Amino acid sequence: MSAVDGATVGARALTLAGADQILRPPQSGLPWLRGADVAAQTLDGGDLGLADGLIAEAPLRGAPRLDVTGCALVPGFVDCHTHLPFAGWRAGEYAQKLAGVTYAEIARGGGGIRASARALAQSSDERVLEQAAGLAAEMLATGTTTFEGKSGYGLERDQELRALGLATALGAFVPQTTLSTALLAHAVPDGFDTAAWMREVEAMMPEVIELGTVSALDIFVEAIAFSTDDLRVMGELARAAGMMLRVHGEQFQRLGTVPVALQAQARSIDHLSVADDEDVALLADAPCAAVLLPAAEFLGAEHRAPGRALADAGALVVLASDLNPGTAPVSSMPAIIGLAARLYGLSPRETLAATTLNAAWVLGLERTLGSLEAGKRADVLVLDGPVEEIAYRFARNPVAVVLCGGVPVWTRPDWSGRVAEAMA
Repeated sequence: MSAVDGATVGARALTLAGADQILRPPQSGLPWLRGADVAAQTLDGGDLGLADGLIAEAPLRGAPRLDVTGCALVPGFVDCHTHLPFAGWRAGEYAQKLAGVTYAEIARGGGGIRASARALAQSSDERVLEQAAGLAAEMLATGTTTFEGKSGYGLERDQELRALGLATALGAFVPQTTLSTALLAHAVPDGFDTAAWMREVEAMMPEVIELGTVSALDIFVEAIAFSTDDLRVMGELARAAGMMLRVHGEQFQRLGTVPVALQAQARSIDHLSVADDEDVALLADAPCAAVLLPAAEFLGAEHRAPGRALADAGALVVLASDLNPGTAPVSSMPAIIGLAARLYGLSPRETLAATTLNAAWVLGLERTLGSLEAGKRADVLVLDGPVEEIAYRFARNPVAVVLCGGVPVWTRPDWSGRVAEAMA
């Protein structure tokens, strides 16, 4: 992708003028931000040029100007772990959890993932997509311009393939960039043991590949789900298919998932709520992201991932919503940032690195989005105050304008006149 010359105004051009803060990486071309590079991100103010859907080299001469005085400009949030599309909700289970019933007890009673599988099977495609589109709109309004969605609520071959097809359909009519992950080992279906289901997963791989839209495979390693031996099998399937490997690991019980996942060349290990010092040391220099999901920890009263220790060790730290109907019915990345700041003690720069460039790397999109660098896709958020207020003013949406590919796709009502005037 070539950079846009600051002296040229393309067919679609806009200057975001007078920002108090513009978040930029310490140097161009970094695939991720970890260690000293996180703190070295700059927040100098100024103008930001957008042309032909890309970030320009310099502010543009003669382009329309949107006055963003007093605001911060940051990359669009990248949510690299959601379970969209799904059917229905499981509010009753949350009431059970508040009464002290554990996730494992709910699952053994036919709730949890099996409840969502029944809901998916009983819902029409139109109903599933209507709910998913509504959630995507919520995400857009709180700044999510790219998100990943997973299958995993099928629990049988045809329903898993259907879920992946629905994810593709969703991506065709939302403004965001979307990617699809095949979470083919989420729970062990009735009538199977883990080994038999993994053979079924292997048998369905030609159809998964034929879809042409799946970028990664995923597996839930847990005492009530799949083992590290199954993880090794999934790693082999991912390599054979030329796909990335994602892992749900160390959420409820420590099973030694981290070293096995690294051996399998996992792109990320997600949750890590019960990870220990040994796991932190292994992830410190690894080309594997630690994707932390604070909403699930908070709402489920789970153990807390060692987020501060991972950041201090130089690990590749990422934050995501885990948007799903059971453990994390949360769509707002600003809310996730607020939770992470308090639960893990992360700074504003750390939370922003974890929700932009680092999350883009998990999805293999770091070359085209995730940071405000010349030549990258112009997915930009106009925040109505400094970045320090995102976590501080918890549960408030700071997003005034969302631009995808340089085009305003969501505008807060009090900004609509200003944006309309600039784009006229």
